[in-house]
Amino acid sequence: LWGRVADPSLPWGMVFRGAGDLPRHPSQLYQIALEGLLLFVLLWWFARKDRPTGQVSAAFLLGYGFFRFVAEFFREPDAHLGLLSLGMSMGQWLCVPMMLGGVALWVWSRKTSG
Repeated sequence: LWGRVADPSLPWGMVFRGAGDLPRHPSQLYQIALEGLLLFVLLWWFARKDRPTGQVSAAFLLGYGFFRFVAEFFREPDAHLGLLSLGMSMGQWLCVPMMLGGVALWVWSRKTSG
């Protein structure tokens, strides 16, 4: 899926073949920057210290869910679904239980370590 239509003055807007003549957000690049590089660096930094069992996994679920949720604002929603309740895409809705699972795992890890 390519990105949503961007302001024509956006210097890094891209015209994708098959997506019309308007520039779009390069959402794939946003995703690799957020969900790939930034998340990796944050988890690497976080995991350097000893943590309670499950806490690094909880941080991953929270971080990946959050960064994916943000990146979805720049992706074109699935053509057959469009935007769903509260104006959120299916990708954003799928991030909600992931982030809730991260919170639950974080709480569990704190309770079992203390």
